[in-house]
Amino acid sequence: MDFKDYYATLGVSKSASEKEIKQAFRKLARKLHPDVNPGDKASEAKFKELNEANEVLSDPAKRKKYDELGANWRAYEQAEARGGPNPFSGQWAGNAGGASGYRTVTPEEMEEMFGGGPSPFSDFFTTFFGGADPQTQASRGGRGRTRQRPGRDIEHEIELTLEDAYHGATRRLSMAHDEGTKTVDVRIPAGVNDGSRVRVAGEGERGSGGGQSGDLFLRVRLAPHQVFERKGRDLYVKAALKVTTAVLGGEVEVPTLSGKSVRLKIPPLTQNGQVFRLRGFGMPTVGKPDDKGDEYARVEIQMPTELTDAERKHYEELATLQGDAAKSHSAA
Repeated sequence: MDFKDYYATLGVSKSASEKEIKQAFRKLARKLHPDVNPGDKASEAKFKELNEANEVLSDPAKRKKYDELGANWRAYEQAEARGGPNPFSGQWAGNAGGASGYRTVTPEEMEEMFGGGPSPFSDFFTTFFGGADPQTQASRGGRGRTRQRPGRDIEHEIELTLEDAYHGATRRLSMAHDEGTKTVDVRIPAGVNDGSRVRVAGEGERGSGGGQSGDLFLRVRLAPHQVFERKGRDLYVKAALKVTTAVLGGEVEVPTLSGKSVRLKIPPLTQNGQVFRLRGFGMPTVGKPDDKGDEYARVEIQMPTELTDAERKHYEELATLQGDAAKSHSAA
């Protein structure tokens, strides 16, 4: 079993920041995802390696342990197995008062230091970070039985459109485990907000020794929308009005996230920036799709950019009717 260079797998340096590691993982994951490369076993294997590298380097505790032992992990394993002098000092070995000045680290201590439990990754990951099988533990002076440990929860970010959040959506995810890649359909409920977490029970890290698997949590990130702005359960949209409609009154069509426009009645002499409420056309409440917020339409009066001769004549007549305004208009 060879040492795995997780930094090389992600294509980053050992000094890479958490942000750089996250960006590198996302870029490669989009390229190697099984949904993008159906039936490609090589891409599937690389995707699994990518997940394993990200699991270690994105976790400060695991990364610290990985960096401290690095390629010397095998020497540590062998020294600990034969009960001889440990090649590492300080936190990796304790003084038991024996002739060598070191003692063998027990399987329980190994589990404590490295997290314990089998992972959904490679044998290297499992051996390095704990979770050895009962036979291996017995050969190292352990009690010869696997200690039951629950799997950890895992969190991933998922991007949704505002329409997805309004109607609810389904996302198909590919989960890499030791037994292969598992496809899971996740239902995103209507009404989720930016930063909401959607729980997928039992799809986190696998438990060890019969322990329960952890959960997968999808953290929602809403993409900006070109038309609507969301504030809690309410939506805000611009309503463009012609000058004549604003002055004389009339109707204007206002878009909604339901997919249908509604006709908004505009009273005479409506001012620029005036806001109208459309009750019940906002975002639904999670678990209560019929309980919706409101939509607010803000008036934006559209000035003409060009005039026909007939339109100009009418505006000039209007200026004449307005007296002083007509004089100012003529002077201009």
